[in-house]
Amino acid sequence: MGRNLQSGERLRPIDLARGHGLSTQAVRNYEEAGILPPAERTPHGYRTYTPLHARALRTFVALVPGHGHQSSTAIMRAVNEGVVDEALRLIDESHAQLHEDRRTLQAVESALRDLEPLAPSGPDAVSGGDAPSGPGGTFIGPLAERLGIRSATLRKWENAGLVRPRRDGRTGYRVYDEADVRDARLVHQLRRGGYLLEQIAPLIAQVRTAGGLEPLEAALRDWHGRLSARGRAMLAGSAELDAYLRARE
Repeated sequence: MGRNLQSGERLRPIDLARGHGLSTQAVRNYEEAGILPPAERTPHGYRTYTPLHARALRTFVALVPGHGHQSSTAIMRAVNEGVVDEALRLIDESHAQLHEDRRTLQAVESALRDLEPLAPSGPDAVSGGDAPSGPGGTFIGPLAERLGIRSATLRKWENAGLVRPRRDGRTGYRVYDEADVRDARLVHQLRRGGYLLEQIAPLIAQVRTAGGLEPLEAALRDWHGRLSARGRAMLAGSAELDAYLRARE
């Protein structure tokens, strides 16, 4: 807030809003959402707040970077309703999600490290379905054999949107270009790591958005940074929340 507040001091909405670059309407909205305790009213109906409200707002602002707006709102609402155990459960859920995000990042990095060059297949290497390799790409049989999987598995991945081979205009066979092979190999590594298709889909989408594996390295570094920032933000938010709980007591 920029100044020391006395416990009996009365504050206007603008006094709370000014310290966080908010509008007075935002402060009123936060009160209505349960983020702030109910304000007292003057005889003329104007809201008056206390240093406890200022601390609640500071706590919410500190929670948002680590937990997100929705979870932070639920945490503050639970605290203000006196259901502290529910607030702690929500915090545990956020930490569990951060842990799962870290595991996903580690799985992606492990999969990328394991992407060794594929051994070339023979001209007659067909393991079902479509024809062997031809000009401009690889057909499903040779690719399945080189990955050590069944052609049906590649079709399943295609149905899930994880690989997107084109169809040969003359024969109708699936044709996997270099990017398709890359995606199939990455899916294969992640599946070996125990990840479900629905968990893999957003990672493949990120690889495509990055334009391949090499640009993805920068994205992975950024991913690391964002996870670390979330962890630090959770620590800062927890400190503010603990102070708010003590103030309420």
